[in-house]
Amino acid sequence: MSEQPRRPRKPGKPYRRPQKDPVRFLAFEALRAVDERDAYANLVLPPLLRKAREKEGFEARDAALATELVYGTLRRQGTYDAIIAECVDRPLREVDPPVLDVLSLGAHQLLGTRIPTHAAVSASVELARVVLGDGRAKFVNAVLRKIAQDDLDGWIAKVAPPYDDDPEDHLAVVHSHPRWVVSALWDSLGGGRAGIERLLEADNERPEVTLVARPGRATTEELLRQESAAPGRWSPYAVRLAEGGEPGAVGAVREGRAGVQDEGSQLVALALANAPLEGRDEKWLDGCAGPGGKAALLAALAAERGAMLLASEKQPHRAGLVAKALAGNPGPYQVIAADGTKPPWKPGSFDRVLMDVPCTGLGALRRRPEARWRRRPEDLEGFGPLQRGLLSTALDSVRVGGVVGYATCSPHLAETRAVVEDVLKQWPSAELVDARPLFPGVPELGEGPDVQLWPHVHGTDAMYLAVIRRTG
Repeated sequence: MSEQPRRPRKPGKPYRRPQKDPVRFLAFEALRAVDERDAYANLVLPPLLRKAREKEGFEARDAALATELVYGTLRRQGTYDAIIAECVDRPLREVDPPVLDVLSLGAHQLLGTRIPTHAAVSASVELARVVLGDGRAKFVNAVLRKIAQDDLDGWIAKVAPPYDDDPEDHLAVVHSHPRWVVSALWDSLGGGRAGIERLLEADNERPEVTLVARPGRATTEELLRQESAAPGRWSPYAVRLAEGGEPGAVGAVREGRAGVQDEGSQLVALALANAPLEGRDEKWLDGCAGPGGKAALLAALAAERGAMLLASEKQPHRAGLVAKALAGNPGPYQVIAADGTKPPWKPGSFDRVLMDVPCTGLGALRRRPEARWRRRPEDLEGFGPLQRGLLSTALDSVRVGGVVGYATCSPHLAETRAVVEDVLKQWPSAELVDARPLFPGVPELGEGPDVQLWPHVHGTDAMYLAVIRRTG
């Protein structure tokens, strides 16, 4: 299917100006920002929605539809690309990106929502008229009418290679993940087809919004007074909001006494705080503290014991976010901007150290679905030396008898066990501690001694934690 050039109107036929649909126009704006500026939808969408509420009179249902269109399109992008490719007569790379965004939005409405077929096509064509012009709108109309001839299952049967021929390629198309990500997740998870399918399906589900009640500043009882609130599954400080729950409407969140934080991140901070120590317990370090969620929880837990937290973050603007998250903490803390691989503090200064290292973020694809399309296998080569350097710094920074938590929001073995094993070869005076008892009540934690959480098993991001004790 080719893009049609703009044709002159037939004589006597009145021209109808395209009507801007604020919801779909906003969704298109968000997708363009993700594509053009490498932005993240979870950062782009909130200000766009605020502006729409103020200027367009957006209601809650408008915001919900716009959010679904953006995130649904990004999550299913790989599947929709394969379907659209069947309906055009050129490689997708030759279709202009704005045209492809409109087609993807239309495909999601047709195949991933309950919007009636006629409404999905007509609204998408009208959007195309507004943002692309009448000529390319005809191209969009023709492609979407082809897509509308079958449902999602029917299209997948046509475009996905058979599982028996190529399991990873089949799963990549069906569950909309790059093939290399499917392969990496399958290696980390182990097991047969059922487990990896459940994991990939979980990556495509909308995650719950989870709050954390920061100890000494807020309580879960206070947060549970919200109409849409329910207790967390594992963390004693977690409260889940039902679909549509708005964190900004919660007073404790607005005041910084509570925050938005995945339960997996809470569990990692709690595990480090509760790891058994030998000797004093007075000085804690968060060595990669930005943007401050774990640091805020650690600082509150430290304050309850009369300990202090040093939160260090390399990027000054992220250090500012950390300072904002910790503002009002009841106990002593300090926030600094420093390179964790060249620390300004003396060796052996701390009793507990958390090093939540930069990574590919493959454990948070539910929240940042665009990351799966942005990351490349070669990114691992860049993160690996940094991760090893930061873990070495952590072990150098903790005193003998103290503990280090190596954490990452990626289940990729190259970012988890491979890093820990390599660094421990250089540190004979350090030993792994069984972290599983530090996650009380959490099931299916594997053989240990490290812990890997999973979206499809625990309902959390795929956080990894290894706990290491400095022995000499």
